[in-house]
Amino acid sequence: MPYDRDVQAFNDRAASYEAGRIGQLHRDFADRAVRIALAVAPAPARVLDVGSGTGYALRRLAEALPGAQELTGVDAAPDMVRVARDAGDDQRVRFVQGTAEDLPLPDASVDLVVSTTSFDHWQDQGAGLAECARVLAPGGHLVLSDLFSLLLGPTLIGARRDKARTKGRANRLIAAAGLRDPHWHRLAGPIVQTVTAVK
Repeated sequence: MPYDRDVQAFNDRAASYEAGRIGQLHRDFADRAVRIALAVAPAPARVLDVGSGTGYALRRLAEALPGAQELTGVDAAPDMVRVARDAGDDQRVRFVQGTAEDLPLPDASVDLVVSTTSFDHWQDQGAGLAECARVLAPGGHLVLSDLFSLLLGPTLIGARRDKARTKGRANRLIAAAGLRDPHWHRLAGPIVQTVTAVK
């Protein structure tokens, strides 16, 4: 699917994204990813969620991190940003429209970057990971959750041929971005995985 149509599809689903069985599945994935993030970075002062959608994961992180100073969500879909802004009133949390490939934050300005089931939709995953590395402070952590499995090999044709849907491809992009020590965690079943890495 072309990138602009992909963004529009999320725009169209923003109001109902957290509803129903699929919404519950997304919340379950986010809850598990948040637990992994807190295990590797128990007290970050500044947090960024790339592809933050309706803001569910960032709201959960804000609840778990009363000492955090600033939590920012970035999403390409303007309606997702609008829904996220309307969903909470924590003054430390803000949502802005933007893309992984051009994050609207200064260099070395966050301690933790999370992204949950957004990575597969990034237009340029290598550029997005390089941006995540740029905004991470030294010693900061990346927690990236999405579809990663050799079982997805047959999907790496056509429009998805350049996607990092396997651990090997993702590890290469993570290293190229200047991040180190990738560790893999099973998030759900054999396909949805989380990788953590350090700046």
